[in-house]
Amino acid sequence: MKNLIQGILIVINVLLSTSGAEAVTYAQVGGTVTLKPPEGIRLQRHYLFWRFGNMELAWRNIFGGTWFSNDEKWKGALSLSEGALIIRGVKQEHFGTFSCEAKENGQTVASSTRTLLKLTVTKSPTSPLLPGETLSLFCDAEAPSGLAKPAVHWLNPQGEQKKTSQGQVKVTASGQHSGEWTCVVTNGAKEIQAKASVAVVDMSPAPLHPQYTSKSSPLSIPCSIASYTSWDQIKTKGIQGGNWHFYPASGSGVPSAAPQRLFSLSLKNPLSWKSDQDRGLTPEPGLKAGVLSLARHEGREDDSGVYVCSLTFNSNVTLRRTVNISVLQIRSSSGPDLTAGQQVNLTCSLGHPLPSGLRLKWFPPEQSHPLASDHRSTHLTVPHVGAADGGVWRCELWRNGTRLTSAKIVLKIDHTMSLWMQVIICSVAVIVVLILIFIVYRCRQRKMTHPRHRLCQCKNPKPRGFYRT
Repeated sequence: MKNLIQGILIVINVLLSTSGAEAVTYAQVGGTVTLKPPEGIRLQRHYLFWRFGNMELAWRNIFGGTWFSNDEKWKGALSLSEGALIIRGVKQEHFGTFSCEAKENGQTVASSTRTLLKLTVTKSPTSPLLPGETLSLFCDAEAPSGLAKPAVHWLNPQGEQKKTSQGQVKVTASGQHSGEWTCVVTNGAKEIQAKASVAVVDMSPAPLHPQYTSKSSPLSIPCSIASYTSWDQIKTKGIQGGNWHFYPASGSGVPSAAPQRLFSLSLKNPLSWKSDQDRGLTPEPGLKAGVLSLARHEGREDDSGVYVCSLTFNSNVTLRRTVNISVLQIRSSSGPDLTAGQQVNLTCSLGHPLPSGLRLKWFPPEQSHPLASDHRSTHLTVPHVGAADGGVWRCELWRNGTRLTSAKIVLKIDHTMSLWMQVIICSVAVIVVLILIFIVYRCRQRKMTHPRHRLCQCKNPKPRGFYRT
């Protein structure tokens, strides 16, 4: 008998725990919460009555008519949708027990009870952060009466669960921490979520790969403020200034240790870049929208190197983004002006060996002989250039299926004879003339040695033959 009673008590406790978990709803102060009516009601047949403790809050009749309490602490906060009670702008005094009755012909046909408990979410600091500062988030859910506190964990903006200690999580702020953090409260089989918005003042990530240009392609050096960051937020963190620096690449492709300052950021109204060294670069429009990029219509051979965009703050924090620029170039071993029949070697390169994953494609002039489809070397040899080889030669730099940039060179083929060919032809002509003169001279000598007799034919010939005169 004793064991039977104990078993019944255990079952009762389980049922109470389960029903209690299902009847609990969490809300944040200032938030909005929806309390559902009993299941199975039919709005066309059932009157609904909502109460908070012993106070009547709202009702709905079968014709869709509604009424709400005029009590000052509930005024303007209540509404009904499909029988559900909606509370907007939840206040501290709104937490407690709500009940809903469904009646038909004056008889209660269904009822439910909901307990609204407070979910507290706080963050420190409340203002935007700079990378490197400490972000602290705290989430606390009230325990239902007689039950343990529900489990709590945090999800970062990427949806990853973070290690939590008694509802608190601490991280060193970076750009990836900016966005919506989610506190997840597990109440029985249910999950309740609360959001906390975090702003980290940062710049957009730098390109993962170098940027490529050529003398026949535009140059763009990207840098920008992260889309979730505004200039107003940057000002609140005490911005001191900003700069663009350039570290030219040496012959081996290694950046120089001595930088050149290209631009300085003027914080005066209007916000603008001040040029410190003229390299033909211009800031792209949209500075107030967070665009810090530089550009030029065409690249130059001396553009290769490392460009650093930076913003400095009063707290000795500096945000930097680094952009590597490489220039693709085509060179001819004999220059662009060639003579028909001459051999030429073309080289297309970045000035250093191609990084892994990059390849080249050559494109001769349309009228020229096509190249082998697999010709992807940095060097190309044309043994004897002809008229068809004159024009634009182009090489393109590719990564996988993406064209990164292209470079071109114009070859001019001269069809006039070279000086040596002219000398040879003139020499041959002189020799031919001398031979002709020699032949004529020999012929005349032979005539002088063997003179011929003159013969004539008489007008009144004698019978037969010719006669000497």
